[in-house]
Amino acid sequence: MMSPRSYEAALYAAGGLLQVTEAVVSNKINSGFALVRPPGHHATRTDSMGFCLFNNIAIAARQAARRHGLSRILIADFDVHHGNGTQEIFYDDPAVFYFSVHQYPLYPGTGRIAETGIGAGLGTTANVPLPPGCGDEQYLQAFQQILVPLAHRFAPEIFFVSAGYDAHWADSISSMRVTVDGFARMVSIIRQLAKDLCQGRLVLTLEGGYHLRALSYSIKATFEVLLGKTEIDDPLGKPADGGREPDITAVIQEAKATHNL
Repeated sequence: MMSPRSYEAALYAAGGLLQVTEAVVSNKINSGFALVRPPGHHATRTDSMGFCLFNNIAIAARQAARRHGLSRILIADFDVHHGNGTQEIFYDDPAVFYFSVHQYPLYPGTGRIAETGIGAGLGTTANVPLPPGCGDEQYLQAFQQILVPLAHRFAPEIFFVSAGYDAHWADSISSMRVTVDGFARMVSIIRQLAKDLCQGRLVLTLEGGYHLRALSYSIKATFEVLLGKTEIDDPLGKPADGGREPDITAVIQEAKATHNL
């Protein structure tokens, strides 16, 4: 969907993230969150898709590399959809590690475990495709058992995050069961990795999230984590249906084997 001013809005979105990136890389701040729309992680080098006109996070990562000489950049993506555009742009680039945890199958149909990069970039893409119905514990398994060891191995100089909140249980665009507290715990893991590995350099940008209350509370919780708060308010709580969440042991084991963890 586009309007007559979508192009202008997309320029501001990409530019806003560039401003945050500049502030973090130049050590004016140690972390920042670009609250911009339209999102970006589906946009490829040549095509806009999935509400995304420009790939904001890819543009910012390129700027960090070219203007500031950073040679190890890690992008973590917890939007419920796979960031096919971000993966494609950096698929052969050993300087950028792309990690995604997402519902599979779901739009855009990419993001299998076997997609790990090509050429010089082989091994610098890691996908954890989760079945529908996953909640906080499954996402945290993916973070703790896959992202954490891969990040330590890669030793990034800066962390970028495609922060999409459409995996929240109240968001009808997906079939996941993540809570506000779950998002806060994921961001907490990333914040600690940034502190341990790259002097706290952390840049987040908004991707998906279409239930306004879930989105607003999740963003608020993210800011609270970035500010060092340990008690997170989650007014929406857990799903009321009490449904059973799937066992993802096989997915985790396959991802571990693929990346020699």
